[in-house]
Amino acid sequence: MEVSYYPGCSLKGMASDYSESAEVVCETLGVELRELEDWTCCGASSAHITSDYLTVALPAKELEQAEKVGLDLVIPCAACYLRVKAAQKELSGNHQPEGISYRSKGNIKIKHLADFLSESVGTRQIEAKVKKPLRGLKPVCYYGCLTTRPPKMTDSPNPEDPQAMDEIMRALGADVKNWSYKTDCCGGSLVLPRLDILKRLIQKLLDMAQEAGADCIVVGCPMCHGNLDQRQSAVVKDTGKHYDLPIYYFTELMGLAFGEPKVEKWVGKHLVEAKGLLQQRGLL
Repeated sequence: MEVSYYPGCSLKGMASDYSESAEVVCETLGVELRELEDWTCCGASSAHITSDYLTVALPAKELEQAEKVGLDLVIPCAACYLRVKAAQKELSGNHQPEGISYRSKGNIKIKHLADFLSESVGTRQIEAKVKKPLRGLKPVCYYGCLTTRPPKMTDSPNPEDPQAMDEIMRALGADVKNWSYKTDCCGGSLVLPRLDILKRLIQKLLDMAQEAGADCIVVGCPMCHGNLDQRQSAVVKDTGKHYDLPIYYFTELMGLAFGEPKVEKWVGKHLVEAKGLLQQRGLL
């Protein structure tokens, strides 16, 4: 199976563990990721909040290239995913944005990586590749704001209770915990202007994950991972609470279940200690 692939800026920098694990997992599942040539930033989030023109023009470049290739476009970053989806909607509608000559034909599907693996590859094929079931691991899956909302942009069939990562984790053998906070905001846009609010939002997610009986949080967004992983120590310092909740990309845990030896390298990049839990569960 071939698909076009837009990694986005974060996966080439701070989220290299997400990038590497996504590529390995897709190769294992027989998916060829054809990375768009000469791709550039989609504009999330600086262009999105400063220029209506760039909000559409930047992702339009990637969309145009993907439509020329003619393969469905898979995007692992939640922010990039929403920006390209929104551009496709804008450029295929009746209103043509001023200054942009390209018009989308709407002839390709744009999917977040988790949705693509769950729906297009399928949990049966994922389960068939499992060499080391994730028995004993109790994750909650956290989707954040951008993969399902607003539904008029994402076309999500269940924007308040998405299931793609939950289904994948169950196929890997994990004991997935249910919770009501899987699409709550982690405060990604508040990192610089309102760190106080950011930490309160993160604390709420950590508290609710623990209340649900989870021992880790699974994500599919570099910004969500960065907030929950990098800021967890600040929340501990402010509150005196100890969480010790590792934050894993869902592709890292897929690689672990598939027997990929690079998993230790990937999770070793996290700030919240992430190897110990896997060792306790006999998975590393």
